[in-house]
Amino acid sequence: MSENLTPEEFVTPSRDEIPAISRQHVQGLEATDDDSVWIYGGMNHVLIHTVGRRSGNLHKVALPFWVDGDGHRIVVASFAGAPKNPAWFTNLSDRTANPQLLVRVQGATYWSDQQVLDGADYTDTWAALTAERPFYRDYQANCGRRIPLVRLPETVRIATRG
Repeated sequence: MSENLTPEEFVTPSRDEIPAISRQHVQGLEATDDDSVWIYGGMNHVLIHTVGRRSGNLHKVALPFWVDGDGHRIVVASFAGAPKNPAWFTNLSDRTANPQLLVRVQGATYWSDQQVLDGADYTDTWAALTAERPFYRDYQANCGRRIPLVRLPETVRIATRG
């Protein structure tokens, strides 16, 4: 997949391919702040760190984000329309294991008091996000769950690179 694609042209990898692609992407995000790694499939990415709610192990996942009207990053727990929520979402939803998230963005790292969206906030955000990234509507149509949205506001910036 070319990083020059727009989100509308994004081609979804198979669910079997996603974990390997994500592991490779995590390595790239940790190694550089170059646009060729941080802008993938025409979308900017974040690297989130979660703690496994059962294992206590640190997990990292690269995710595309969308910016809402208030300038906050939104990530989508779609896993390409899989019938179950992705593990990273299940872990971050456990506020005992993950009271805050460590988030790396291009050029900086910050703590976030993550917010799982609900109600009108979810509905309005979903409508705006899918207007720009219609492939998420396709994912929603193919799974029997409501795809979660997570806002990642900057609570405390801990490092700026560059």
